[in-house]
Amino acid sequence: MITMPARKPRRTAAATRRTPLLLDRAALKRQLADDTYDVLVIGGGITGAYAVLDAASRGLRAALVEKDDFASGTSSKSSKMVHGGLRYIEQGNVNLVRHSLLERHRFRKNAPHLVRRLPFLFPILEKEGVFDARLAKGFEGLLWTYDLVGGWRIGKLHQRLTVPEVLAQAPTLRAENLKGGLMYFDARTDDARLVLTIVRTAAALGATVLNGARAEGLLTQLGKVSGARVSADGDTIDIRARAVVNATGVWTDELDAKADEGHKPQVRPAKGVHIVVPWDKVRINCTVTVPVPGRARRATCTRWGDSVVLGTTDEDYQGSPDDVHCTREEMDFLLEGANTAFEGKLTADDVVGSIGGLRPLVGGKEGATLDMRRDHHITVGRTGMVTVTGGKLTTSRHMGELVIDKVMTVLGSRGKSRTTDLPLLGGAGYDSEAVAASGGIAAHLGERFGTEARFVGDLIQDDPSLAEPIVAGLPYTKAEVVYAARAELARSVDDVLSRRMRARLFARDASVDAAEAVGAILGQELNLTEAEVERSVAEYLVAVRHEKSVLLEGAAA
Repeated sequence: MITMPARKPRRTAAATRRTPLLLDRAALKRQLADDTYDVLVIGGGITGAYAVLDAASRGLRAALVEKDDFASGTSSKSSKMVHGGLRYIEQGNVNLVRHSLLERHRFRKNAPHLVRRLPFLFPILEKEGVFDARLAKGFEGLLWTYDLVGGWRIGKLHQRLTVPEVLAQAPTLRAENLKGGLMYFDARTDDARLVLTIVRTAAALGATVLNGARAEGLLTQLGKVSGARVSADGDTIDIRARAVVNATGVWTDELDAKADEGHKPQVRPAKGVHIVVPWDKVRINCTVTVPVPGRARRATCTRWGDSVVLGTTDEDYQGSPDDVHCTREEMDFLLEGANTAFEGKLTADDVVGSIGGLRPLVGGKEGATLDMRRDHHITVGRTGMVTVTGGKLTTSRHMGELVIDKVMTVLGSRGKSRTTDLPLLGGAGYDSEAVAASGGIAAHLGERFGTEARFVGDLIQDDPSLAEPIVAGLPYTKAEVVYAARAELARSVDDVLSRRMRARLFARDASVDAAEAVGAILGQELNLTEAEVERSVAEYLVAVRHEKSVLLEGAAA
């Protein structure tokens, strides 16, 4: 069944539900076919998610369709940082930093279960560092600017650390050239779960949302875009809408060309990659920024539970946006940076997972992507379709607001955004200290679902066997697979292991071993045939095998 509120948004009901929000694909497809919407958002990444939530919060009849899975593109493969961006201060874009830090504060207030404070450490080295002692003084000036324009809202100002204080945070840092460090504070999030939570919050306010729904073409009336023809599960659905939003990220130009044959490409993809190694190989307690010898770029190493994520962003990319992975060369680059900065020796055998994603930058083809500005771009095409691209995860709420402001002009309507203080599902009443103190499964579920964790807990209470772990070495439970099928529109093994859980990233090989068990639960919950379950499992195994071949063998991505 699907629980749908009245047309008028009920903000409290969305934030603190008494019953779980259950989403059924068949009911959603019927709604998409039968209803006429004020706005249809195409693209289920972070930008499209906040756009449909903003629309629903204003009382608009809103829908969102995503060709694959929510956050399956860029928005599950980001750096997972909710930050202002020190680099943007270096580029002179202080206004972007100020605004980003305000939006970071709003994320931490509206989604405290998903967006958490994270310390960043810059070691000061005598040589071969991100900067030496001479440059550190100037960099500290940037940190003061960062704090003053909004960094202070996180509750801590930057700090200058002594050598022992640096080693207390990162005991395996090579100490021979270490002169001290600078620490400032930002935030991190599970980006895929954040997107899913935003989408589900929109659904709680009355939006119709569907993944696995590809926009094959656009509907037009009197020369204006009036909806989309969508394929989902073998069905073709004509979705009628008074306004359409293109929020498809690196696929933006493809959809814009369907609206306007004369469209000229605007998006320049920039690739970011991350690899994951076991925490005991590095043993850091924060994010450490390290240099890579002979390279202008720097890498970040972030603790994530029992793992450490090593990553870098913004390399130019020319390949297919549908097949993006970390390559052998990129992995070696990250390992080289880590091995230069830390004692011990990380090898390819230590890498337990990897991701590669594309950021949809807007601008010319000349110059390094690293130097391109991160401002968003919102336009209305000659056929009336609203297109949004660029921007950052941190500013996605505001981007969604501005997109729907533009939609309101297309509709000839007025209405104010309500998302500034709108808690996401699971966020209202969340007590991080109480959750952390609870320990065990309760803490694990609380940190993923917030106050909605009680609904997963109810499944375990009804069937204690669902408390059993589903992926060896990770805390995810069978109950979370059941909940993903009933309440989170998970359709496949990949939906569950790659995004509802982050098992593919943090324990790739263990996730392969869990694929059949996940498939069996999905088969039972979704009434899949044995052949459909086998196909879902096989597709996951093939995808992981391809990912590993690109990473370890240097196969073409």
